[in-house]
Amino acid sequence: MTAPRRIDAHHHLWDLSARPQDWLDAPEVERIRRDFGPADLRAVTELAGVDATVLVQVLPDVEETAEFLALAKDSDLIAGVVGWVDLTAPDVAEQLDRLRSGPGGDRLVGVRHLVQSEPDPDWLMRPAVLAGLRAVRDAGLAYDVLTRPHQLPAALVAVRSVPDLRFAVDHLSKPDIAHREYQPWATHLAALAAEPNVTAKVSGLVTEAGPQWTAEDLRPVVDVALEVFGPGRLMVGSDWPVCLLAASYEDVLGAAEELTAGLSADERAEVFAGTAARVYRLGER
Repeated sequence: MTAPRRIDAHHHLWDLSARPQDWLDAPEVERIRRDFGPADLRAVTELAGVDATVLVQVLPDVEETAEFLALAKDSDLIAGVVGWVDLTAPDVAEQLDRLRSGPGGDRLVGVRHLVQSEPDPDWLMRPAVLAGLRAVRDAGLAYDVLTRPHQLPAALVAVRSVPDLRFAVDHLSKPDIAHREYQPWATHLAALAAEPNVTAKVSGLVTEAGPQWTAEDLRPVVDVALEVFGPGRLMVGSDWPVCLLAASYEDVLGAAEELTAGLSADERAEVFAGTAARVYRLGER
């Protein structure tokens, strides 16, 4: 198998008839209140030249993860799944073992929790969570950090507490692009980037910028990410279909191309494929 030319390191799927999504009841997301399945994914990735993807959990539901793994098993496009398990439970290792022994279990490449929705800003520092993260590490998986800027200090504690776990910061931790407020986000992100086991995703930015965004609106935060992480620790994700609230799939990837145009060919290859392949060990599965 040849190495993927372009990896979408972050997207979602959902089937509302099989698994309701309460968050889609909000009026502002009506545009994406429909099913998005593998055929829809293939249609947009083919147009954009993407030949491998990482499917990321939507709900805090281990059964959703099992369903995603089964989908990936029959797909030559979905190379990996970032799923969900209850990190606070004492049986995290057993939960992961059950997922990996089921259909498509070899496609499980990481775990994520919806930390951004936790009212406790220090949730990632809880002893039970840190124990869960160590189980993720022991399973050889990565951990996706879904936080907002005020939760980054706790993320730094978690990263330092489990230094041999591969962490990937989703959506650059959602800086306030719409209001051009980049501090203390930039300082916190730089502290996190100083830890060698952390990477980040250039993803989910268009919805933070708002419906009238331009690539120049995204440039300040992407430039910060390039400065503190470097191309070798950044990866591009579409956040499709959530991105459709502000942009098409092609427009999101087009903006990423524009914002990385100053990089060398080798550096761009890292951002668009190499980093994701390493973080999620896609070539090893």
